[in-house]
Amino acid sequence: MSPERHRWWGEQQDRPPWWPSGTAWPPQSGDQWRRSGRRVARRVGCVVGVVLLVFVSALTAIVWLLLSAVGVVSSEPFTIAVAGIAVLLGTLAVVAAVLALRRIATPISRLIAGAHRIEAGDYSARVPVRGPSDLRSLARAFNEMSSRLEAEETRRRSVLADVAHELRTPLTIIRSQSEAIADSVYPPDAEHMAPIIAATKALEVLIDDLRTLTLAESGSLDLKREPVDVDVLANETLDAFRAEATEAGVSLVERVDPAIPPVDADPARLRGVMGNLVSNALANSHRGGTVTVEGSAVDGTVRLTVRDDGEGISAELLPRIFDRFVKGSSSTGSGLGLAIVRDVIEAHGGAVSAESSSAHGTAIHIDLPAAANP
Repeated sequence: MSPERHRWWGEQQDRPPWWPSGTAWPPQSGDQWRRSGRRVARRVGCVVGVVLLVFVSALTAIVWLLLSAVGVVSSEPFTIAVAGIAVLLGTLAVVAAVLALRRIATPISRLIAGAHRIEAGDYSARVPVRGPSDLRSLARAFNEMSSRLEAEETRRRSVLADVAHELRTPLTIIRSQSEAIADSVYPPDAEHMAPIIAATKALEVLIDDLRTLTLAESGSLDLKREPVDVDVLANETLDAFRAEATEAGVSLVERVDPAIPPVDADPARLRGVMGNLVSNALANSHRGGTVTVEGSAVDGTVRLTVRDDGEGISAELLPRIFDRFVKGSSSTGSGLGLAIVRDVIEAHGGAVSAESSSAHGTAIHIDLPAAANP
């Protein structure tokens, strides 16, 4: 699973989206930030120490001058000059210290104000990148954190709106059909109960999909790994869709290298992924078309490809097909299928990619680690 992705449901396991991209996650007991804090503290301490030393020297010089003025101590010109210089240096040191502390205090106060805005839910908070190098680094990290939190909050609201939209359609069907039957507009027969049952099944699928996404995003997806025979997996998947493909007039072809090693995966999850991809390929194939499942292995990585020869995916949509609720205009699904494919494969330590063109159709590639002891 990609460490960049935010776990917006469930417990946070991977690097949060606001964590600075150049910093390792998880933090090693906060050593890096503690070192930065200690550097700032040392600098402030040095400034304060120097100021106190010069201030005490200047104060001593002032007392000496006063005592000289009243004749208590010697008032030789050299002594008076030295004392005057000490007073001048003390004054300059105090002014310099005030400016230095202000240079540190101003960025810190802005960071504190920005943190309060973030705490209040205003993720648009940004702070100027000014001050010493450590504070500039902290300001950049703060701005990156707030920008990512803002983007994630926007995404979260969008996802919740999409979920509400997907739930509304089946619930509307269930309510309208139920009210019509209750008002005796429709008889309670199989024909008029069928839309309610279909809508209920659609809700069950949507809820199961959302649960899978939740578990994957929180790092809690239970994977029962074992060596999985890729050739058997491909044939079982195609056999499950043989009747549907025959009815649609689409040919199913298996091209798996006989020498391909097993993959280290959860067989049930992997069957679900392959079934999802084959189902999508069938939905996007024309009568007389072909859906192919291919398998090959290179350097300990097994590549599974589900390929169709349909119209392909538009160039605008292709980069986003693995995002939630993204679907083409002709799709009848929820738009969660490929997002689940991505999350499940990444939970296995693999990767998923796609290529598509109007001339050659669409191919979805899955790369998984081969089993260690086939």
